[in-house]
Amino acid sequence: MTAVPGPAAAVVLRPLSANRVTGGFWARRLEANRAAIRLGHERLVQAGNIGNLRIAAGESTGTAEGASFRDSDVYKWLEAVAWEYARSPDEGLLDRLTELSRTIAAAQREDGYLNSAIQVRGEERYARLWMSHELYCAGHLIQAAVAAARATGQVRLLEVATRFADHLADTFGPDRRGELDGHPVVEMALVELYRQTGVRRYLDLARHFVEARGHGRAAKPGFDPSHYGDPAHYSDRLPVREAETVEGHAVRAVYFAAGATDVAIETGDAELLAAVRRQYDTMRRQKQHVTGAVGSRWDGEAFGDAYELPPDRAYAETCAAIGTMQWAWRLLLATGDSAYADQIELLLYNALLPAVSLSEADYFYVNTLHRRTGARGDVQRAPAYGRRPWFNCACCPPNVMRTLAGLPAYLATGTEDGLQVHLYAQSTLTSGGLTVTIETEYPTDGLVTVTVQEAPPREVELALRVPDWAEGSTVDDKPVAPGGYARTRRVFQPGDRVLLRMPMPPRLLVADDRVDATRGCVAVTRGPLVYAIEQPDQPSGVVLEDIRLDPATPPRLEHRPDLLDGVIVLRANGALAPGPAESSYRPYGQPIPSARPTDITLIPYYAWANRGPHAMRVWIPVRGNT
Repeated sequence: MTAVPGPAAAVVLRPLSANRVTGGFWARRLEANRAAIRLGHERLVQAGNIGNLRIAAGESTGTAEGASFRDSDVYKWLEAVAWEYARSPDEGLLDRLTELSRTIAAAQREDGYLNSAIQVRGEERYARLWMSHELYCAGHLIQAAVAAARATGQVRLLEVATRFADHLADTFGPDRRGELDGHPVVEMALVELYRQTGVRRYLDLARHFVEARGHGRAAKPGFDPSHYGDPAHYSDRLPVREAETVEGHAVRAVYFAAGATDVAIETGDAELLAAVRRQYDTMRRQKQHVTGAVGSRWDGEAFGDAYELPPDRAYAETCAAIGTMQWAWRLLLATGDSAYADQIELLLYNALLPAVSLSEADYFYVNTLHRRTGARGDVQRAPAYGRRPWFNCACCPPNVMRTLAGLPAYLATGTEDGLQVHLYAQSTLTSGGLTVTIETEYPTDGLVTVTVQEAPPREVELALRVPDWAEGSTVDDKPVAPGGYARTRRVFQPGDRVLLRMPMPPRLLVADDRVDATRGCVAVTRGPLVYAIEQPDQPSGVVLEDIRLDPATPPRLEHRPDLLDGVIVLRANGALAPGPAESSYRPYGQPIPSARPTDITLIPYYAWANRGPHAMRVWIPVRGNT
């Protein structure tokens, strides 16, 4: 969920409600997401999530399906429905929202409690918070309810959410129950409910949950040698003000940090804000893949140690990318620092977008940076299978749906006297009487044309983000520095144009030497996009593991409108190693067997696996390594 800080919040920038995507790259992606949202209801019915709620509501009979946190998938889907309705009204989707809101209201207990699986099974409430995620479900319910109220005007779900929040405030907190949910998200939700209703107790409870974590209140009680017994798994090893970095389960960690940022913003807590900024910066430098994704370990779906970033075993969960975007968005609002907008763009194109297919509603749970030739999937979520329609734990698909449906909110923000454009898409943006249209083929091309449609009769400022990679950029033919905003301040007139040009030559990146797994390799980027090599694009008979890239010759661009919904591919010089030797090891200094030249084709990483689950890699060995 995007945050909408309250009137007294300590923020530099304010979200806008009138942003609209009007065409181009993102219009195609959002229309595909709209079709996926329509399919989402059917999949939630088939998986039993909606059935659980209907049984709890007395609308049907039966036994509960799946884990106790399955309600959360329904709530994320409802949030997607709300934002999609705001983007482009659809009465069929609105009817689904109305119908499910009625069911959810009927399922709620008299005291405000709501969890369909626990209710149907007759289990004790809050007895297994480390794993039951009852407050996590409450958080997603609250977020869906706030979205429904803002986007559609419907308040039935908001009434359910406030009853549940009141129940939580009566149950948890100082001098009440002290346990914490194993999976944060309720913190963000409670702050947003405070913003929507003005009821202070919701903010106070969110602050309690933030300050209480770090004292061992969330971990599984008793001895458990697995990650379930480790407080770090729940971001519960150190208080938030003392932590220097993020650790443990990646989704939980970034959701919690986003909630802590919300609390800092609404309470004006500069010390807390400084703490979460410090943690984000350390994560960015030491624990983030080149795609922006986070999470290094399959065991515990977790962050690893500093610089532990293996591409082939990268977990890089889709939900972790979304949670990191939510955290970066809140820090952008709080500080106005373009580095957080750079992060949102990196994550959006290279950590979230790869998770969903181009034309079908199929998803990755795990976003590997390297699929080996002949890889075999051993668990349902393994990317070796390719994208899948749904999962036993289906947190990621509806999370993608709600994020893409709400994407227009991320495009730009406003201040009292200006408009700040953070992401480039064909769009219409409005702030403080200034309305502009954006025309661009971004991310394929770096030209952005801003045309003023309406303007107030006074000086205002138009700020255009110049990404940190965009060396040599100009605004109206004047050089501008990368890694900040190019600001034009004047009395604008309808018809005025401002032109941002961002050169997009391919770039080769190397990782810090501490990242052992990618030593001797390069990653190729162009503009905001990370590129990859995939088996179908290479010459017949070439095995991906034998490819070596020649860094001496810059890759060449080729527009392929017929490929993968239209992409720029990169052609690079390279070589083919002679294939496997008799032994996997050779004496140091022994000459490398000669390699024969070859051409290498790279595609945008987000587009891989749309032609089947083929071999792929982002980090490519360099020719001539010893």
